[in-house]
Amino acid sequence: MNKLDLVTQKVLDLNSLNRILAFWKFKDYKVVFTNGCFDILHRGHIEYLAKAASLGDKLIVGLNTDSSVKRIKGKGRPVQDELTRALILASLSFVDHVVMFDEDTPYNLIKTVNPDIIVKGADYNPEEIVGYDIVKAKGGEIVTIEMVKGHSTTSVINKIND
Repeated sequence: MNKLDLVTQKVLDLNSLNRILAFWKFKDYKVVFTNGCFDILHRGHIEYLAKAASLGDKLIVGLNTDSSVKRIKGKGRPVQDELTRALILASLSFVDHVVMFDEDTPYNLIKTVNPDIIVKGADYNPEEIVGYDIVKAKGGEIVTIEMVKGHSTTSVINKIND
């Protein structure tokens, strides 16, 4: 199997995700979940995702679809299409799987994944993080990670446009 196939196989639909989750549950893996648009991958994303992955055995990244990003971020976004963004994320060694969701929040995806840990940026209050109720009900954790100052998709876009 070539390397691109290995990356492509890390992008899952819900049926494939359910099979993987059943195996991980059997193996008693600690599953970490995070989500976002990840429009233009930058240093802040890399540090954030690496730290998230270090919290457990497996990292699942929920990725907003193009239509979801447009609703949340507005005109001109996303810069890159969902398949491109998914493949870039899947190419990171510490990302186990990427699953796209079309809703404005990943609540239904979190119900399916039922992770042990949800990770978001420290700009969120844990109680306000989507899926807080799901993870807390099973005795899991909500972890917030400080963002890397000066590194954001908006700052990259602004730098390109200057």
